[in-house]
Amino acid sequence: MKSKLLVATLFGVGLSFGCVSEQHDVTLTANLKETGPLLHKDIYGQFAEHLGRGIYEGIYVGPDSDIPNTKGFRNDVLNALRAIKVPLVRWPGGCFADEYHWRDGIGDPDKRPVKVNTHWGGVEETNAVGTHEIFDFIELLGADAYINGNLGSGSVREMAEWVEYMTSDKNSTLANERRKNGREEPWDIAYFGIGNESWGCGGHMSPEYYVDLYNQYATFIKTPPGKKPKLVGSGGHTEDTEWTDVLSANIERNMSGISYHFYTLPNSDWQNKGHATEFNNDDWFATMERTYRMDDYLKANIAKLDKNDPEGKIGLYVDEWGTWYDPEPGREPGFLYQQNTLRDAVVTAVNFNLFNKYAERVHMTNIAQMVNVLQAMVLTDGADMLVTPTYHVFGMYKVFQDATAIPFTIDSDVYQHGEKQLPAVTASLAKGTDGHVYLALVNLDPENEASIALNFSNANFSKLTGELLTHDAMTAKNTFEHKEVVKPVSFSASLSDLTLPAKSVLVGRLQ
Repeated sequence: MKSKLLVATLFGVGLSFGCVSEQHDVTLTANLKETGPLLHKDIYGQFAEHLGRGIYEGIYVGPDSDIPNTKGFRNDVLNALRAIKVPLVRWPGGCFADEYHWRDGIGDPDKRPVKVNTHWGGVEETNAVGTHEIFDFIELLGADAYINGNLGSGSVREMAEWVEYMTSDKNSTLANERRKNGREEPWDIAYFGIGNESWGCGGHMSPEYYVDLYNQYATFIKTPPGKKPKLVGSGGHTEDTEWTDVLSANIERNMSGISYHFYTLPNSDWQNKGHATEFNNDDWFATMERTYRMDDYLKANIAKLDKNDPEGKIGLYVDEWGTWYDPEPGREPGFLYQQNTLRDAVVTAVNFNLFNKYAERVHMTNIAQMVNVLQAMVLTDGADMLVTPTYHVFGMYKVFQDATAIPFTIDSDVYQHGEKQLPAVTASLAKGTDGHVYLALVNLDPENEASIALNFSNANFSKLTGELLTHDAMTAKNTFEHKEVVKPVSFSASLSDLTLPAKSVLVGRLQ
């Protein structure tokens, strides 16, 4: 008999510690009449930085390209991203943002200055994709914009004028310049970041120094009524909570949220992170263990917000997250191109369940990145493209965008490796905007399936119908020769006989 200790959480995952068996036993309990916080659509946001082939070739080929495009943006990539309902795009960085001067990217493309991308590969940056082009892309997707301003090497005036250029509806010189460049109506900006990673590539600042700069810059971010974006403070990363603490205690106005960054490496060595596609059970567990640290890191940062902002006005925005492995052999290391396997899909679902768990504070996240960089949705090779296992998880979880969380507890066996252990199964449960109740389950264990018992009150459901993502091989991936090795399959099961395969992601509607 296994001993179990149930740890209840208000909106997400608790876990119980016991012995590992060939089949994990999991019980999820919920009153389906209860409601939790909104799972904001922007939790499922994307990130497009001027890095490697993420922008050029990845999403933009130019209007004269033989690759079918709309306004220079690849139709195949646009169609793929529309299908997963990308809600938000962060641009132009990342580290690139604090070297980006917006005037370099407006006007006649043939006359724009060519710069050197000193952060990512030392390659030429033509500025062919600037403000007008990226808003074309975002509007073609039907998404919202998260613009990251240059605090590190820019000026207050430069940032203020960029915001005016983008949002003014007046007869000002800047607004008329925008009109002359082809855009009559102002754009909407959902979020505007004042700097990026100011502790590092954005200026190597202390949080106290950054607070003063933030207050100065934010003072001059002015827009017409109803057009002001949510302003984002540049926060900390990994186990650090100092930035969240200092910013939330000292910035009393003009800040909707604080950014936070955490990347999943199979180990702690940034010089030897691990291979993207060649790994064993030890590497799989190490990756899951490290990604699940997000739970503790979110909890610690939210504790600082609860202390300094008890009214809950400030969000925690995880605007860079995802897996980061060693560069692909034979490729420019600074381009951060990596393949994507079933392991990445499971990592994605684990993080989604954590973001949903803490949705009272986590209102927005951006995976790094959208195309051809790190944990990408899409990989391209000339005119060819494929979607990755991570892409499919985003598609499966789109039912949770703007859904209302349903509080639950989960009593689960553990996935154990050596002396370390993780919950074998994590979950999300919510009422979608369509009125249906959706359940997501992810099995972190690559070898053992899980028997799922659902203990629901105030409900009359008999089956779960949706999509299942898994594969026999933990290293399974999609390639340009075989593009559909890892893809979701239809799933339907009685609630009285629900089994979750090893290393799998399941999202379904209760019926």
